[in-house]
Amino acid sequence: MATVIVDSAKVMSKGQITLPKDIRAQLGIATGDRVTLVCEGNQVIIMNAAHYALKLFQQGMAGEAERLGLRSEEEADALVKEFRSKS
Repeated sequence: MATVIVDSAKVMSKGQITLPKDIRAQLGIATGDRVTLVCEGNQVIIMNAAHYALKLFQQGMAGEAERLGLRSEEEADALVKEFRSKS
């Protein structure tokens, strides 16, 4: 389980904040990385944008292997190899 970090940041005149170092480290965010902000009610969730994109992709692909009749990782690997050999 991830460590819970509670910190604060001041909102500057252009609406910018600085994410505290410990939070950047826990999220794996480095200079130049992008973050995704998800607003739920009165809360904002900040996520590493790359991790968020992967999460959405995984959710979108959920059940696709079963739909294609793939019953094992080996069958999925074989299908990928087949498609790669055709391109």
